[in-house]
Amino acid sequence: MIDMMAPVLALLTAAALGLGLWRVRGTRRAERETERLQDRIWRISESEDRYRALVAATTEIIVQRDARGRITYANEDFARLLGREPIALIGSQDDLEILDRNAVEIGPDGVRRLEAQVRAADGRARWFAFVEMPVAHGDATHWLRAGRDVTARVEAIRSRDAALERAEAASVAKSRFLATVSHEMRTPLNGILGMADLVLGTELNPEQRTYVEAVRTSGQALLGLIDGVLDFSRIEAGRLDLAAESFDLPALSEGVVELLAPRAQDKGIEIALDVTEDFPAAVLGDADRVRQILINLAGNAIKFTERGGVGVSLSFVRTAAGGEVVLAVADTGPGIPEERLPILFEEFEQGDGSASRSHEGTGLGLAITRRLVTRMGGRIEAESRLGRGSTFRVLLPLAEVAGIDDGGRVPLPPLSARRCLIVADSPFQAPYLARSLSRAGAATVIVDSLESGLDALSGAAFDVVLADRALGDGAVRQIADAARACGVRTSLVLLSPFDRRGFGAPGAAGFDGYLIKPVRPRSLFERLLASTGPVEAAAAPPEAPSHTGSHLRVLLAEDNPINALLATRALERLGATVVHAADGVEALERFESDGPFDLALIDVRMPRLDGHETARRIRAAESGCAHRLHLVALTANAGREDEIAARAAGFDGFLAKPLNLKLLPPLLERQSARAA
Repeated sequence: MIDMMAPVLALLTAAALGLGLWRVRGTRRAERETERLQDRIWRISESEDRYRALVAATTEIIVQRDARGRITYANEDFARLLGREPIALIGSQDDLEILDRNAVEIGPDGVRRLEAQVRAADGRARWFAFVEMPVAHGDATHWLRAGRDVTARVEAIRSRDAALERAEAASVAKSRFLATVSHEMRTPLNGILGMADLVLGTELNPEQRTYVEAVRTSGQALLGLIDGVLDFSRIEAGRLDLAAESFDLPALSEGVVELLAPRAQDKGIEIALDVTEDFPAAVLGDADRVRQILINLAGNAIKFTERGGVGVSLSFVRTAAGGEVVLAVADTGPGIPEERLPILFEEFEQGDGSASRSHEGTGLGLAITRRLVTRMGGRIEAESRLGRGSTFRVLLPLAEVAGIDDGGRVPLPPLSARRCLIVADSPFQAPYLARSLSRAGAATVIVDSLESGLDALSGAAFDVVLADRALGDGAVRQIADAARACGVRTSLVLLSPFDRRGFGAPGAAGFDGYLIKPVRPRSLFERLLASTGPVEAAAAPPEAPSHTGSHLRVLLAEDNPINALLATRALERLGATVVHAADGVEALERFESDGPFDLALIDVRMPRLDGHETARRIRAAESGCAHRLHLVALTANAGREDEIAARAAGFDGFLAKPLNLKLLPPLLERQSARAA
């Protein structure tokens, strides 16, 4: 028995030892697995802590929910917005009260972004920028929402937008106010200037004529002031639209110079134009704005110049990018102090800023000019020396229009072998004429006094003599006598429009003819090439037809009695029969009962029915009729948008108030031609 138990005990002992060894090995494996799991849990926890720390560092509120919307995590800031503790929110579906929100943006990665206004537990409304993203949570997907407070930014943007809306509304209101004020100021001005013109057309003694001309001059000055303020406000409001049309800039400049010539000659100074020989036949741009720039600069120069004159020059620089027009206006005025040049183009500034300055004005002319030039992509420069005058130079990128026929601007004829003498104390007109003559091949000499002119005639042979009457009647007559004695073939006297009748017949003074300043080069060349002969018939200005509107019937719709009287008398003087209507409703009645009419002048602003609606109803009544009444709008709002609106309503023409009575004869002449 003892022998049998020994093997059993040995076997049991071995089994126990094996089982113990197996248990030890299993425990070690379990411990190692446990360590691995703990290490992984630690790393996951560390990663989650790092992730949450990163989110917490970049956001203010954090909340995580499961697929059923229950909160699985909330930070203190989120809980504070709800007035709760974070631990109390776990498992709940509590959320912030949304007061306002923007549209949700969903990215390609599934992340959603939105901004929302929420109400906090303390009652305050705050804006948050939220980011929502899916987060893996075991086998399920949770949603993490993180947000940061953007209240200051949103309120700043909304405040800015509100301020912008208020500014735009104020701008619209200001524009409407200015348009109304413009209309209300131009209406009485129309009566003042128009009636002054009518009175000047009657028999007046010299004293009465002086007083009436003073009234007209003052009215024109006030009109210029109104136009300047309106132009400035229109540009400031960004309501300036530029056209891109082909136009003849030299012809436009000639028109401006001739328009300003009476103003210059009233002061005893001259104004002249010089255009380079190779200037393009046409350039592309806004002709009206270029004209305004030229009028502003040349008019300003005339205003501040008491002796000498104003010179306008045009040149064109061709570049690889196209071309650039150089428009220069020089004067012999008092000059501008150097310290004022940098601020010369600022609003309400003038060359002389002292209280003792001798010239009135708002100081808007140059500011408007600079804004126009800048708007057209150009630049403006000024240079001046005290006592030596000033020069304003405008450089505009106006492209040359290819393939445009010069039309009337044929090349000037050659004057080779001609010798010309110009006797004139002239800072611009004489040099400009000499330059034109030299381009045509003529040899030209300029002298500035009677003595110098007589010396030149006695010392050399000349074919042509030009003498400026500004030297005095006696001086130019002596020059004419000396020229005739020396065998000069052509002698011409330069006259201002005011001199033409006072000087009498050029032939009686010993001249072959005359030229009116400012002199157009073509007029000079044509006169030099013409056969010499009696020109006395040309000395007298052509008489205007006395009844340009004979047999024409005109419908006048105007609510202002003074303006109605003015237009009626002006039209009747031209031979037209006028039927007056006090408003649009009466105009339609007159159109039906007293027609047909050849012409209708309709004020845009009238009670009961405005001019635009009146025009539209007249056009509707004409549908299917062969006769179409010529409609012309009368308005004190003379902007381009106003003209466009008038034409859209059915008007054929557009006349700005104050009404320029000189525009009525050609208007009636055209209608007479159509009626014939």
